[in-house]
Amino acid sequence: MRAIWKGAVSFGLVSVPVKLYSATESHDVSFRQVHVADGGRIRYQRICAIDGEEVPYSDIAKGYETEDGEMVILTDDDLAELPSVSSREITVEKFVPSSQIDPMLFEKSYYLEPEKTGAKPYALLRQALADADRMAVVTVALRQRTSVAVLRVRDEVIVLQTMMWPDEIRTPDFTVETGEVKESEVKMAHMLVETLAGDFDPEEFQDDYAAAVESLVKTKVEGGEVTRTPTATKSSGEVVDLLAALQKSVAAAKEARGEKTEDEQPKKTAKKSAAKKSAAKKKAS
Repeated sequence: MRAIWKGAVSFGLVSVPVKLYSATESHDVSFRQVHVADGGRIRYQRICAIDGEEVPYSDIAKGYETEDGEMVILTDDDLAELPSVSSREITVEKFVPSSQIDPMLFEKSYYLEPEKTGAKPYALLRQALADADRMAVVTVALRQRTSVAVLRVRDEVIVLQTMMWPDEIRTPDFTVETGEVKESEVKMAHMLVETLAGDFDPEEFQDDYAAAVESLVKTKVEGGEVTRTPTATKSSGEVVDLLAALQKSVAAAKEARGEKTEDEQPKKTAKKSAAKKSAAKKKAS
């Protein structure tokens, strides 16, 4: 893993220099949109919804749409005036019981690794969190914005989990009408819960869809059902010689322009030489 941020955890007068690593990665299956006839990638253009013209990146700005549909264009100067934070400190605001944090607030997880000089205070904070069964509510500046997060212990490592702001959690706009629940039904539900009770082991669950897609693709590749496109960057598993690849690229470019390649030049030279020798022989005779 590569550290994406360096700073320090500050609680009281104690400062723990740390490195931040992304703790998760997505293995979600993604597909390309391609032309069914030849496998070519489908490209998208930046088209203005008003004039129908393609817009270059240099003419694209950030816009904020109001509730009534009006568009407010923000320039680089406008954005530069917004408050930005460049602090490299994770400040502990308070230690709260773990049960008080609603899991819905959790957003993204990061591992905290101590620098060599912070190993001892890191261990101290980790032990304090584990013994008290509490999480540390902290503020941290990530991507130029201040975020609220928590510190908790997982497998001897302190994890930082950023949280969503309270107004980002939606309130359900429906009510659940269950009707009357009989006592016998409740008892049966309790029996079902006890029957299926157990400890959570994430290794028991697998992404069957991703595995099925991988198997399907492998079968098609082995069966030769592969469309080679001119822009394919992975045409084979062989190691390509760089010089040979460059020579082929130059030859292809010359051929596309109608120029003669180096392979063709010697043939013409040889033909000319043969013609000269034949003419010389005729003169001599």
